[in-house]
Amino acid sequence: MAILTLSNILDDLRVTEEALHRFERRYWLSSSAFYDLYSKGFLDDGSHAEDFSEWAGHYKLKLKREAALEQLSRRRIEQLQRQFANQTIELAPQEPALELA
Repeated sequence: MAILTLSNILDDLRVTEEALHRFERRYWLSSSAFYDLYSKGFLDDGSHAEDFSEWAGHYKLKLKREAALEQLSRRRIEQLQRQFANQTIELAPQEPALELA
């Protein structure tokens, strides 16, 4: 089972965001709009197929990492609410990790 730390998630998001911005500038289209067209098969498989495949891969990774970040955040909030029941929550830095199946 793989472990995905918060640092890994944030690093992956930074890298994918940079790649997505390159494609968005190149094709004048948001990544979400592109992915909608791509996933519905509306884009041609011509000379840009390699770009489109890479763009879609970065977008899917972004979605997965955002979901992982949300999952870690929800777990952290639940932990803090249990720990500080009906009190002001003391938020201290830490490095959480997520086990990947």
